[in-house]
Amino acid sequence: MITLPLNKEQLIMKAMLLHKLGEPLKLQEIEQPQPLDHQVLIRVLACGVCRTDLHIIDGEIPAPHLPLILGHQIVGSLVAIGKNVTRFHLGQRVGVPWLGHTCKRCHYCYSHHENLCDQALFTGYHLQGGYAEYCVADADYIFALPQQYSDCDVAPLLCAGMIGYRSLKMTKSAQRIGFYGFGASAHLLCQLATHQGKEVFAFTRPGDKAGQEFARSLGAVWVGSSLQRPAQQLDAAIIFAPRGELIPLALAAVRKGGIVVSAGIHMSQIPAFDYALLWGERVLCSVANLTREDGEEFLSLASQFPIQAQVTSYPLQAANEALSDLKQGHLHGSAVLVP
Repeated sequence: MITLPLNKEQLIMKAMLLHKLGEPLKLQEIEQPQPLDHQVLIRVLACGVCRTDLHIIDGEIPAPHLPLILGHQIVGSLVAIGKNVTRFHLGQRVGVPWLGHTCKRCHYCYSHHENLCDQALFTGYHLQGGYAEYCVADADYIFALPQQYSDCDVAPLLCAGMIGYRSLKMTKSAQRIGFYGFGASAHLLCQLATHQGKEVFAFTRPGDKAGQEFARSLGAVWVGSSLQRPAQQLDAAIIFAPRGELIPLALAAVRKGGIVVSAGIHMSQIPAFDYALLWGERVLCSVANLTREDGEEFLSLASQFPIQAQVTSYPLQAANEALSDLKQGHLHGSAVLVP
């Protein structure tokens, strides 16, 4: 293993730990992890806060490994490298996404659908994440990051951006796209979609005037409440908000042959709806996780077209405050923790 010089104080780190579902995270001093031969040790510079973290805390995603360090939008510098790692060098800035491991030998892995691997492990869920001063990661599942972004600005690209990008790809040649829920993912993808010449229709919480103005400032051609019908039929809709009642609303908004993509990892129960909403060869599908290819493609686009993340930063010890602000809808853009 190759390492930068470490002193004894660096062998203990601070981390925000989840010990029990439904309870606040606790700031603790714990032993710093050490990388295996295929892993790297990362000094965390920033870590994005994701709605998935809320779903884990609230028990809406089953069986997390407790005690758990959340966080899967990790930006950091390499301070130790396992002996089998050749793609990266000490001091390099890298990003750690949600997908942290796959088996590399199943049907899904061989068919370019590694995001569906039954043995996949996910950062900040099965694997300890980035709400800490240090973390370890499998070197095969991390990314070199575009240099033009600051640590805080690039963090949301590692999940909000990448999952959003996979969702956008599934809308194929759609010209008019609706985004239901204008938060971390939508505010990044709105910029990319408008750059590609698409028309974005932004649906926000009823009464969220600030959110609607935010969407308009990023290029949305129509903004309104999620309960409203847009002025024109959509070719596609992407649902980022975890609300099942948005499914029939989105289906009603898209034209025949259109597609509705559910981008979240969790959604409340979908109410019954008339078959007429689905008829006409409308498509309803979900997005599950991401592939490394998605990540490389999206970061390449981000290096060519400067996607600007709207970021609210918090110190590591204020993770519970950041999570609360996200849950209450007080954020426009992304929250990022800075150790």
